[in-house]
Amino acid sequence: MLTIRLTRRGKKNQPFFRVVVIDKRRSPRGGRTVEDLGYIDTLKKRKSLDKERIQYWLSKGAQPSATIHNLLVSEKIIDAKKIHVSRLSKKKQAEISAAAKAKADEDTAKAKVEAGNETTGETASVPAETPAQPAEVAEEQTEKEVPQEEPKPVE
Repeated sequence: MLTIRLTRRGKKNQPFFRVVVIDKRRSPRGGRTVEDLGYIDTLKKRKSLDKERIQYWLSKGAQPSATIHNLLVSEKIIDAKKIHVSRLSKKKQAEISAAAKAKADEDTAKAKVEAGNETTGETASVPAETPAQPAEVAEEQTEKEVPQEEPKPVE
């Protein structure tokens, strides 16, 4: 499988990157490339990309790496959303996966409730998080929540 990715070149502490089409099984440090498509010099903030050849290889099925995908989006070579490529800590990954799992569980519960209501012929209703309260009780609670100002002593 062909991929479009960056290969690092340059001296120690002076990197620049070539944009290449390479077989995915080859080493990311080097290896024989199929074609060079451009370069990115991060120190001098220069870049040169062969847009026609990039579009050609994408049409042939070459998959861009996440960084190259974001570069192509910013250069308006392809129309897509950028991909989040920064690495998250294990704690943050666990929080995100737990939130996703909770959302999936909630969606399946809603689907089961709707499926049960469809078989009995009832309309689908999602239970509210707080039970409905009469208007009089709700007014009393709002009055209690408003703090009363105490009169200030005159000196």
